[in-house]
Amino acid sequence: MATLVYTDASHPDFIALVQELDAELRVRDGADNAFYAQFNTISTIRYAIVAYVDGQPAGCGAIKPFEEGKMEVKRMFTYPAYRGQRVAEQVLTALEAWAAELGAVTCVLETGTRQPEAIRLYERTGYTRIPNYGQYAEVSNSLCFEKQLNQPAS
Repeated sequence: MATLVYTDASHPDFIALVQELDAELRVRDGADNAFYAQFNTISTIRYAIVAYVDGQPAGCGAIKPFEEGKMEVKRMFTYPAYRGQRVAEQVLTALEAWAAELGAVTCVLETGTRQPEAIRLYERTGYTRIPNYGQYAEVSNSLCFEKQLNQPAS
């Protein structure tokens, strides 16, 4: 079980994890990377989670406001050494709960066709495919998903 730290984009371990994510995506996305990179800056992210396993940073994820009642999941990453241990699932579940606490009723996200592990994670955790939105609308290598959130009891 990972220990989760709720933070923002200024956290040094979040920054380091995102740098590793970006390096991996440059390889996976190849020539398409520059297009995706412009939408993945972290300077405006106010809601981020860093997961630690045995005191070591293992993974991360973030949410940001998308539109009324919706948050967008961004910057999901797990170091290869921790993959298969459900770190990303823990981060995602915590992000969804945080989004609900902030008033969101839905989470949306975009991932790439070259990220089969991410696609499996999102499908396994209840996300369903939706038409590609916004800047991804005409991008054949993008897949968009959404999930209705359970609202916290009031």
